[in-house]
Amino acid sequence: MVLSCAGATKDMGKMLGGEEEKDPDAQKKEEERQEALRQQEEERKAKHARMEAEREKVRQQIRDKYGLKKKEEKEAEEKAALEQPCEGSLTRPKKAIPAGCGDEEEEEEESILDTVLKYLPGPLQDMFKK
Repeated sequence: MVLSCAGATKDMGKMLGGEEEKDPDAQKKEEERQEALRQQEEERKAKHARMEAEREKVRQQIRDKYGLKKKEEKEAEEKAALEQPCEGSLTRPKKAIPAGCGDEEEEEEESILDTVLKYLPGPLQDMFKK
């Protein structure tokens, strides 16, 4: 194997920790590149802000047309309604029973069991009914 000495020595010097050739305008170019990236990012954010403003405008037109309210407005109204004291009541209002609590669950299980039993053959139905 024969290696050419001219190109190999520069590369070998860099690999072995030697001095790299420095471009005198490298710092200036890097700053310009960073500035260009920053400017592109600002333009992108401005574009997305404009697009979101247009979308919100359309959303508001739809809300106005159908009489809908924003989620935040609904939550604020519900909170205000809960905070208002009930007239004639000495205690705070009772909280509603959460879904899934109560007798409904047992009835639902029975109906599922009955449904399964309907599809079993006759002798097996008799075994499970006992």
